[in-house]
Amino acid sequence: MSVLVVGSVAYDSVVTPAGSRDETLGGSATFFSVSSSYFTPVSVVAVIGDDFQPEHVELLKAHSVDTSGLDRKPGKTFRWSGIYSAEDVNARQTLDTQLNVFADFSPTLSAEQRRTPFLFLANIDPELQLDVLDQMDNKPKLVGLDTMNFWIQRKNSGLRSVLKRVDALFIDEGEARDLASEVNLVRCARHISSLGPKTVVIKRGEHGVLLFHGDSMFASPALPLESVVDPTGAGDAFAGGFMGYLAATGDLSPEGLRRATVLGSVMGSFAVESFSLDRISSLSGAEIEARFRAIIDLTRYTPLEASESLPLRDGR
Repeated sequence: MSVLVVGSVAYDSVVTPAGSRDETLGGSATFFSVSSSYFTPVSVVAVIGDDFQPEHVELLKAHSVDTSGLDRKPGKTFRWSGIYSAEDVNARQTLDTQLNVFADFSPTLSAEQRRTPFLFLANIDPELQLDVLDQMDNKPKLVGLDTMNFWIQRKNSGLRSVLKRVDALFIDEGEARDLASEVNLVRCARHISSLGPKTVVIKRGEHGVLLFHGDSMFASPALPLESVVDPTGAGDAFAGGFMGYLAATGDLSPEGLRRATVLGSVMGSFAVESFSLDRISSLSGAEIEARFRAIIDLTRYTPLEASESLPLRDGR
C-alpha cells in the first residue's frame, strides 16, 4: 500500500562538529519520502520555488517517489540554516528561517492522493494538517503526524484539534514534555494518548525511542555510531521507515508497530551519517537489513526459563 506525505521541501545550510554544508537538499517531506520509498510507493505534496534544482526532483524520481504533488511557484524555495552544538550534537540553534514560497503553502490533493491508505502529516501548521485531513475521501488506515514546540506553544488549540483525528504522533522528548506539561515520559505518553493518538512515538536521539500503544510500552535502543555528521532530517527519516514498513506489510498489530519502530531507528541512523540525503539516498537492501538485525542483537539475551530463577543470595 502507498503512503502520502505532506510537508516541506527545503534547502538547508548547516554547521555541525563534523563540518558545514550550504544550500543542501532538505525538508521534512524530502527525508520522509526517500526513507519510506525503500519499502512502499510514496507520493509527496509540497511547494518549491522556481530555483529548485532539477537534479533534486530527479533524486526523488530515482526513488520512484511520485512528484506530481510538487507545486512549483515563482520565488525562492524554503530555506533554513542552523548550527549544532559540539557538546551535544542533538542540540541545535536556528540561525535563519526564510519561508519564501512555503509561507503561502496551500496543499491540494489529487483524486488519487485523497484515497491513499497511509498518510503522514509532516511538521507544518496544524491548520494545514487539518485541511489535508478534510480533503481525504475516507479516513486512512493510519494517519501519522509530526509537530514541534513552535506549534505546541503558538497554535495549541489547532494542534489539539488535529490530534483528535490522528492515529500516531511522532515527537521528541522535549516536545512531549511541553505538550503534556509533564516531566515523566510515561505520564506524557498517557496524556498525549488521551488527546487522540493511540500510538505515541517519543524519539530520544542517541538514547533510542519509546513506543506507547494502548497499554503496552516498547523501548528500542539507538545503534551506537562512530560518527554522527548531521542530525538534520533524522526524525523524518525515522517516520519514513516506520510508516513505510506498516504500509508495506499492512501489519498494524502491536508486534508490527514494534518492528516499525526498530526500522525507523535504522533509517534515522543512516540519515545522520552524512550531510543532506547523501547516505540515505544510496542504500542497498542488504545494508538496511543488516542494520535492522544489528539493533536486534543489541538487546538479545537468553531469558530465564520457567524452571529457572535468578541467583539471589539466601534470605534476599
